[in-house]
Amino acid sequence: MQHTQVTHIIVEQDFVDQRLDNFLVRELKGLPRTYLYKLLRKGEIRVNKKRCKPNQRLNLNDDIRLPPMTLADPSQPAVAAKGLQHDIKAACLYEDDGLIVFNKPSGIAVHGGSGVRLGFIEAVRQTYPYSQNWELVHRIDKETSGCLMVSKKRSMLRHLHAQLRAGRIKKTYWALVNGPWKEAVKVDAPLLRTETKSGERRVKIAKHGKESLTFFKPVTRYAQATLVEARPHTGRTHQIRVHALSQGHALLGDEKYAHDDQLAYWKTRGVRRLCLHAKALKIPMKDASTLYVEAPVPSNFTSIMDRLTPQ
Repeated sequence: MQHTQVTHIIVEQDFVDQRLDNFLVRELKGLPRTYLYKLLRKGEIRVNKKRCKPNQRLNLNDDIRLPPMTLADPSQPAVAAKGLQHDIKAACLYEDDGLIVFNKPSGIAVHGGSGVRLGFIEAVRQTYPYSQNWELVHRIDKETSGCLMVSKKRSMLRHLHAQLRAGRIKKTYWALVNGPWKEAVKVDAPLLRTETKSGERRVKIAKHGKESLTFFKPVTRYAQATLVEARPHTGRTHQIRVHALSQGHALLGDEKYAHDDQLAYWKTRGVRRLCLHAKALKIPMKDASTLYVEAPVPSNFTSIMDRLTPQ
């Protein structure tokens, strides 16, 4: 689909305080995120005639200028197989009139784009025919399994985003890491997201990065690995993976950050996924109650633990 002229979008009340990149991905069906970020970096997308960043929050009546661009035909979406739709329904952990929480499997991206034809949220919208306005509240990595919140109403999305920014939603992860993790530790290290020449996204600890804080404690010690509980107090990309690595412990199956020899060693022992699971969420609700949701650890994670020798 070709848009040959400069166009403008005026932000309405329902989209106030949404991130610019998320808003545009929704509005411009078929626009790859990599292309979107390229347009933003080059200043071809502007808000109120000014250059803007992907994480910029939108205000009422903001004027978003879009350059001429080519979009994929949104009338030809990737189709979620019946088996996937069945699995999505089975993965529902909690549902009310404004929120649904899923136990996302490892290996499926939360949204399409950047070479991904069908993401979890797109599959959800095909599974539930009344769900076209449902939105991701947050993200977890493609390789990570576990709790994923999806809002069913704009009012709930705004509420949960406010809770996330205030650090009131408490997240608990389980991770299997290489080697013996001896004691509980707080990792307070700023993280900087970078991009390699090939376009691969990576994260590193850097003084001029964003504030990042994670609490770790060992749960079960094995002969050559440790199951740790991780509680991130910020929500940076790859935060748990990079903070654990900074303590000398790469996550099992982490093809982005683990050393090649460690990857090879654990693959011979049946590790075929990133051993990171979003185990639980503690969510302040709009009625002042607190919702606790826990995602069962999937079999492709527990089977790895079953083959390890406890100390």
